[in-house]
Amino acid sequence: MDIGIGLPNAVRGVDRRGIVDWARRAEALGFSSLGTIDRLVYANYESLIALAAAAAVTERIRLMTDVLLAPLRGTALLAKQAATLDSLSGGRLVLGLAVGGREDDFAAAGSDFEHRGRTFGRQLEELTRLWRGEGGVGPAPARERPWLLIGGQADIAFERAARYGDGWTMGGGTPDMFAAAKAKLEAAWRAAGREGDPRAPVLCYYALGDDAEQVAREKLGDYYAFLGDYADMIVGSAAKDAETVRAYLAGFEQAGADEVIFFPASPDPAQVDLLADAAGLRSS
Repeated sequence: MDIGIGLPNAVRGVDRRGIVDWARRAEALGFSSLGTIDRLVYANYESLIALAAAAAVTERIRLMTDVLLAPLRGTALLAKQAATLDSLSGGRLVLGLAVGGREDDFAAAGSDFEHRGRTFGRQLEELTRLWRGEGGVGPAPARERPWLLIGGQADIAFERAARYGDGWTMGGGTPDMFAAAKAKLEAAWRAAGREGDPRAPVLCYYALGDDAEQVAREKLGDYYAFLGDYADMIVGSAAKDAETVRAYLAGFEQAGADEVIFFPASPDPAQVDLLADAAGLRSS
């Protein structure tokens, strides 16, 4: 199972060090992927631009949106941006896409919140067509298309993953929840007549160091404040010591995850080294 790390692109207070220095450290320490999370109405760095900056200072590590909210974006421009990043990075883009659920994001984007699921379905059709070269929207991706994952917990998310993508990604939860979801993914995969196995990574949050609890409460709590009391559950679930990091890795590996990506609550690049030590990457 691979071990990835999120960029702190959505941590309030992030600056250049939290993207450029962070990316360099993550690759040097052997992490498999750099991930981003996405919102519009927040003081965060935009995901694809952040990954482009990371791509420029790395050579190997995968670049993953986990996830990008597709209905907030025009489809043709999204296809072109993704293909550009995939080409410039030598085929390292893993494009995780989902619908999104914040009305203020859709209002700011001028997008239809009520029918966002239908919009997303049409986008997946159009992205597939554009990446095939239809419509003249280029450049061509490094491969036939970027690696594509679908996020979401509804049954239709697994159906979309099987129809359009290379797999599905879980945005937080327990190993038991992941195992149940992966069974749905595999059933949808078989029903669609797909060969091989779908990819299935999972997202976790972490904060390490002496002030881990305070950082998680301040930063994650701020990002997820719109969820009310549920924000406290997210803060509480973040790994705040090496033992919990290792427990998450063991639990999700047993549940069948291909990759665990730990997203930070702090923008301090020292968190990259702390996670590498906790996950045993330096000694591997």
